[in-house]
Amino acid sequence: MNIYLKTEDEIELMRRANRLVGRTLAELAKHIQPGVSTLQLDRIAGEFIRDHGAIPTFLNFPNPYGSPFPANICTSVNDVVVHGVPDSKTILQEGDIISIDCGTLLDGFNGDSCYTFCVGEVSQEVRNLLVTTHDALYKGIEQAVHGHHIGDIGSTVQDYCESQGYGIVRELTGHGIGRKMHEDPMVPNYGRRGNGPMLKAGMCIAIEPMVTMGKRDIYLMPDRWTVRTRDGKPAAHFEHTIAIRKGEAEILSSFEEIESLVGKIS
Repeated sequence: MNIYLKTEDEIELMRRANRLVGRTLAELAKHIQPGVSTLQLDRIAGEFIRDHGAIPTFLNFPNPYGSPFPANICTSVNDVVVHGVPDSKTILQEGDIISIDCGTLLDGFNGDSCYTFCVGEVSQEVRNLLVTTHDALYKGIEQAVHGHHIGDIGSTVQDYCESQGYGIVRELTGHGIGRKMHEDPMVPNYGRRGNGPMLKAGMCIAIEPMVTMGKRDIYLMPDRWTVRTRDGKPAAHFEHTIAIRKGEAEILSSFEEIESLVGKIS
């Protein structure tokens, strides 16, 4: 395992890349409504990222199982947990949820964040899933402090979500981030306190709870990217990139612009 501690100058560059991700997601929030295709959202994101001098890092991201990722963002609707591929056939409907995962490369450093949006009016049952996943992310971030361990984050996320009756996906994790989109260490959403690598000031990680309304079992679609819940129930996904500090973590990405448009999840 090779964990790279960032300098303050490098963290500033990461902050800029991550704030652009937040602004991109906020731009997409303006267009999320019934009748819009996921391909339309992808085109808006790609243009917005490039217009701001960055590269969409998901486009052509390598896949060990098949072809590189063919789009600028991941658009995961309803029972798609992660890595949904935008297309013209997937049209948003009233009551859907869509998780949009976005990455940028700006001045040599990566930003990465995800937000699950409601399409029109969503049932309270589904909204509760979003609230729990959103809150679990911030509870995990509270544990991301110099001297703690990776397992403290995962244990907190797992305990909170399972106490609410939800499933925690095990096969997919958060990750370190910096000059590369995925760096060491892996950041699972489950675990035991005191286990795993120790967190140190200067580490930058992406924490991203992936939470299912039903069982945690998932499967991979034939496109070798799209991951769905096996029982067909909805899943939610929220992600922030953070810097570990001696004290509370600094959140480098942002939901502020998104939530100024759509309101806070409740």
